[in-house]
Amino acid sequence: MATTVTDTLRKNFVDLLLNQVTTSADSNQFYIGIGKSDVYDATDTTVTPIRSDKEEQNHRNNLQSIKKVEASSFVIPRKNWSSGREYSAYSDAFEGIPTNEYYVITDINEVFICLKAAKNASGVVQNSSVKPEVPAGRDRNKPFQLSDGYVWKFLYGLSAGRANNFLSANFVPVEIVTKDSSSSNAFELQQLLVQNTTIGGQILGIEMESNGAGYTSTPTVTIRGDGSAGASTATLSGGAVVKVEMDNESAGFGSGYNFASVLFSGGSPSKPAKARAVIGPRDGIGFDPRDDLKSSSIMLNIKPDGTVSNTFIVGNDFRQISLIKGMKQFDSAAPANIFTGTSSKVMRSMKAQTTTAAATLTIGREITDGSTPKIRAYIDDISDSSIFYHQNDSSGFGVFANSATISDGINSIVIDSGNIKPLVDQYSGELLYLENRARILRDAAQQEDIKVIVTV
Repeated sequence: MATTVTDTLRKNFVDLLLNQVTTSADSNQFYIGIGKSDVYDATDTTVTPIRSDKEEQNHRNNLQSIKKVEASSFVIPRKNWSSGREYSAYSDAFEGIPTNEYYVITDINEVFICLKAAKNASGVVQNSSVKPEVPAGRDRNKPFQLSDGYVWKFLYGLSAGRANNFLSANFVPVEIVTKDSSSSNAFELQQLLVQNTTIGGQILGIEMESNGAGYTSTPTVTIRGDGSAGASTATLSGGAVVKVEMDNESAGFGSGYNFASVLFSGGSPSKPAKARAVIGPRDGIGFDPRDDLKSSSIMLNIKPDGTVSNTFIVGNDFRQISLIKGMKQFDSAAPANIFTGTSSKVMRSMKAQTTTAAATLTIGREITDGSTPKIRAYIDDISDSSIFYHQNDSSGFGVFANSATISDGINSIVIDSGNIKPLVDQYSGELLYLENRARILRDAAQQEDIKVIVTV
């Protein structure tokens, strides 16, 4: 049985996740976690995580800290406009994004969709040479043609806040603005103008399926369907129809089409040309740019700054990033005890007899006790007399006894307590995403910008 998952279903799944992230319900608390201070292997080569229960368990063993998701948005792959490149006109036949992209973001963070690619008299697509920008005196909600022959339509611009939160080297945020919004935000008002004035069911272009042959004169093009006012003109070269273009960038697109056929008449061809109409979205281009730009990804981010009130480690590494939902406070089974704080360490710890003794150990080293076989762990952090650590398959597992003597291979100390549980149970909640990265060293003076991208 042949099946496919539609773009609409993908978007709906992402929308469900986004709605959960933004809800205030305790059970929908989403956190981004970091962890794994020890190396992957002898060369510390990043490995691809495996989708398995074992891999999830390993990450939870490695987890250091969590921070509540601070911002979230639909995103699309970033496609920068560049002079000298070909761009594709929007097509209802696209599966994903074509090689010659059909949308771009410019250097001033404005997003445009291409409605017509320039073609020469032989029907060959030409390079774009003029940056998409709404001409002075033109309405921002209407398509426009530039001197290089390309027709673009403005969709939205990014405010400094959205660019700071979601714009990256690989992704661009995209959203729909609430239509009854009373926002004074200039960027939202621009997008609302586009959303509120779209024209549904336009014929946005004509795609040639067969150029035909033997035409002695340029044929007349008729668009027949359930809409109105779609108008286009054919171009003849060497007795063949090499292109059919809409008569202008606005009125010629018509409106109200759910179906349409393209008919050629006249010209006495030996072989008739054949073409099809590209029908725009029922609600119009720009009504929901998430649909127009085929968004099926969500970006969530945190920006841990320094120690984040002593809940994040500095002076040590992390190599894993995760997204976890609904973590609980330790030894709490009831939903009411789901952790709702802003951030927290999630490692076990031991207590040295004195702060001075704890300070003789070195963060990042492996510690062992005096038992046989030895219990091992990796030191993640030292804060006053508390020594935070983790264990995984590399170290093996075990519980350090109270009053044990531990050593980091250089110095040895006696501890009071060996197995102090954290506030948050690192083995609770639902792990939704896991990413392995190259070693990242945290410093007290730096702020990370950690972005998690989930694609359906």
